Amino acid sequence: MANRRALHFVFKVGNRFETACFYRDVLGMKILRHEEFQDGCKAACNGPYDGKWSKTMVGYGPEDDHFVTELTYNYGIGSYQLGNDFLGITVASRQAVSNARKLKWPLGEMGGGVFETKAPGGYKFYLQDCSPPQSDPVLKVTLAVSDLQKSLNYWSNLLGMKIYEEDEKKQRALLGYADNQCKLELRAIPGKVDHATGFGRIAFSCPQKELSDLEDLMKRENQKILTPLVSLDTPGKATVQVIILADPDGHEICFVGDEAFRELSKVDPEGNKLLDDRHHHTSKINNVGLTWWSSG
Repeated sequence: MANRRALHFVFKVGNRFETACFYRDVLGMKILRHEEFQDGCKAACNGPYDGKWSKTMVGYGPEDDHFVTELTYNYGIGSYQLGNDFLGITVASRQAVSNARKLKWPLGEMGGGVFETKAPGGYKFYLQDCSPPQSDPVLKVTLAVSDLQKSLNYWSNLLGMKIYEEDEKKQRALLGYADNQCKLELRAIPGKVDHATGFGRIAFSCPQKELSDLEDLMKRENQKILTPLVSLDTPGKATVQVIILADPDGHEICFVGDEAFRELSKVDPEGNKLLDDRHHHTSKINNVGLTWWSSG
């Protein structure tokens, strides 16, 4: 499965400008692209909502070789309830720790040079006060599972991920598609995994020709397919094919055709300005000026 890539994690956010400030000013990421949509996504990328929404991609570098985050904003929805499903994203960045201290952003000392912090909306990040061991500082996404072995069977045997670490005593495992990619950490929790309304989605790419094979495999194995293979349009950009799956605990997983996605995901030099313009437009409508926002 060496031709599969970990792409991004999708967060639903209630305040995209405050959230963008956290990613840019604290974590030190860049706005890679910003897109506006009039109607809900056919693959429910923005959650179970039919109205106007936007997507902002943020990361440390181009999506071709960095794991990034997708901030989806549904107009008119100011907050989401968090469950126990998402346990955090780990980032190795001395700069991020320094930024947080300078900005007096809350940091919780975890020991061993690791700090816990939260993005607006409550999503957890773990910042390692060190230089990244790879070109991409985003090291892993941690998700909760109710049965580690059942989840390992799904992610490794069905989705083809390599198991890098497995700790039965601590009930955790680390998986990935390549040594230099962001990893997926699964950690068992007591009881049921609750996704509430703030649930996210993790995305991967594979060669487009593998998408229909993946769909057939999931059907044969009686696994959940949330959205069968479908084409998604982005105004003025490439059309991509995706399939949306759910693992045994209901974590949403997107697989997208790699060839078209590389075209769609090119960095837009206007991304920051597009988000900034939308902020000023919204501020005028609400007659609210948020002075801490700057376009960088």
